Amino acid sequence: MTDKPRATARKPSTEGAPLAPGAEAVAQFLHANPDFFVGREELLAELRIPHRRGDTISLVEHQLKLLRERNTELRQRMAQLMDVARDNDRLFDKTRRLILALLDATSLEEVVMSVDDSLRQDFKVPFVSLILFSELPTPVGRSVPLAEAQQAIAGLLNEGKPVSGSLRPHELAFLFGEKPATEIGSTALAPLMHQGLHGVLAIGSADPNHYKSSVGTLFLNYIAEVLGRVLPHFTHTLRSVR
Repeated sequence: MTDKPRATARKPSTEGAPLAPGAEAVAQFLHANPDFFVGREELLAELRIPHRRGDTISLVEHQLKLLRERNTELRQRMAQLMDVARDNDRLFDKTRRLILALLDATSLEEVVMSVDDSLRQDFKVPFVSLILFSELPTPVGRSVPLAEAQQAIAGLLNEGKPVSGSLRPHELAFLFGEKPATEIGSTALAPLMHQGLHGVLAIGSADPNHYKSSVGTLFLNYIAEVLGRVLPHFTHTLRSVR
C-alpha cells in the first residue's frame, strides 16, 4: 500500500491585490476630504490614537482633547490681549492728564514740574530727564549747548526717532548724571524737535529688560511731540539751535 501524496497548504496569492496606502497618502486624502467620516461614524469608534501614557484613546476622544487644549490656548491669548488693552487704557488716561497739564501751563517751571511729577508719580518712572539744547541757560530745568549734546549722544539723535534699550555708560551719565547712571539698566528716550527748539526727554529703569529695544514708545513720543509745541511759548528768549 503506497502513501498518497500529501496536499501542501498554499499561501494566498497577493498578485493583483491592491497595495495598502501609505500613511502620507491617507493623511493627504483625509486632509482633502474632511467630510469622509460623515455617514461612517462606526469607523470613528474603531480608530485608536496612541496616548502619551502608552494606552490608546478613540479618535473622538482625541479630537475633544485637542479642542479643549485649543480652547484653553485661545482663552489665554484673549486674556493677554485684554491685559494689554487695559494697560493701554491706563497709559492713555495718564498721558491725557499730562497733556492737559502741559496745555494749561503758564510758565516754563509749570511745564518742567508737570512732566517730572507725572512721569514719577503717575507713570512710576524712577529716572526722568528733560534736557533742552541751547547756548543760553534756562531759568528752570536743564539746558546744555547743542555741541555738547551731539558729542555725548549724537548716535541717539541722528534719526530723530524714539530709542529704547540699553545705553552706554557715557550716554547714561549725560542724560541722568553720573550717580543715577550706575543704577539704570534700560532707557527709553524721544527727541524734542519743533520750530528751532531741540532737546530730549528720557526715562530710565533699573530693570535691564523694562525698556527693551523692541518696546513700544508710542506714548513717550506723543508726550515729546506735545512738549515740542508747548515749550517754545516759554523759551522764546533762548537762541535757536537750528
